[in-house]
Amino acid sequence: MPGPLEGVKVVELGFWVAGPATAGILCDWGASVVKIEPPRGDPFRGIFMSAVGIDVPFNPPFELDNRGKRSIVLDLQHDEARGIARALIAGADVFVSNLRASALERLGLDYATLSRDHSGLIYCSVTGFGVTGPDRDRPAYDIGAFWSRGGVAAMLTPEGQEPPVQRGGMGDHTTAITAAGAVCAALTARGRTGRGQHVVTSLLRTGMYVVGWDVATRLRFGYVAPPVTRSSSPNPVANSYRAACGRWFWLIGLEADRHWPDVCRAIERPDLLTDPRTVDIVKRRENGPDVVRLLEDEFAKRPLDAWAAIFDREGVWWSPVQTCDDVANDPQVRAAGGVVPFDAAEGLPEQLATPVDFLGTPGEVARSAPEAGQNTEEVLLELGHDWESIAALKERGVIP
Repeated sequence: MPGPLEGVKVVELGFWVAGPATAGILCDWGASVVKIEPPRGDPFRGIFMSAVGIDVPFNPPFELDNRGKRSIVLDLQHDEARGIARALIAGADVFVSNLRASALERLGLDYATLSRDHSGLIYCSVTGFGVTGPDRDRPAYDIGAFWSRGGVAAMLTPEGQEPPVQRGGMGDHTTAITAAGAVCAALTARGRTGRGQHVVTSLLRTGMYVVGWDVATRLRFGYVAPPVTRSSSPNPVANSYRAACGRWFWLIGLEADRHWPDVCRAIERPDLLTDPRTVDIVKRRENGPDVVRLLEDEFAKRPLDAWAAIFDREGVWWSPVQTCDDVANDPQVRAAGGVVPFDAAEGLPEQLATPVDFLGTPGEVARSAPEAGQNTEEVLLELGHDWESIAALKERGVIP
């Protein structure tokens, strides 16, 4: 059964992750996506080999963000290529790009130009810093705009420690989810008004929103709670601990006084319910490092499998700290649809699902990402070109 965006046509002009991931989500939701690439292809196609340091036959991160699309290669330095791009967009519902605003203006692919003849177009700008302001054209990846400048890294760095290193694509994928939601909202508005619009999101704004509790508190009170370490946690039952087997887990007792009796039963320490150091959250906060050490000693007595049974029996809220292998094999992940079959010639036949299911209009099984330019002739034929004109475009270097 087609997904909820069946019939929606999307054109993507994007490199690397945030823009292509946005269009990739829309594709997983049923939209038809044509990806415009330069003669050498999206540079992200080749990054995985250098990143892992070995010769690999395929690129799983690229597949994740580009599966199911069709690819057309155009050299946008040519007027004819830009004309083809505009013709493609004229027949689309949505245009997604994460190129810088000035670059799109030079190409004549900015919103003001395209919307003059296509008032129904949803034009989605996925940017580093937005489309206005002094830094609108500053180069950006998510590690710079989202992780670093957006405040995420600082809010995870206790005083005196080094900033943590972001994993690949974290900010890009968070921003892409935001952008995909914005596109759907704009499509809904167009259904009501008949008019498209320009929707903009940025890695910077998304990063701020991810640490929004802290930023909102700063804006309202002028105060920011400093990042904490495990040993200085203000609530010892919302903290991580290590079991005797070396595996880590997280207690998630956010309502501290509600969950404290459950933890005390689990560790067989009813005395802590009346101990002056631990009787309530105020005392546990005042004696935080001591309470954390006490719990560390208790949890070091059994392996995690044993604690798991005890926690579940006593109603303790907790979660294992899982590795990537653990997540891939987690039966709940499998049951909840987090892994999907993947039609690929090489490698394991599975891929990560995008994080939304539509139970009334489920999408199709994910398909492979296209080769660069794999669908160039096919797309041009759909636009009304014939084989003679396609050959002439090749001769002039407009297409490869």
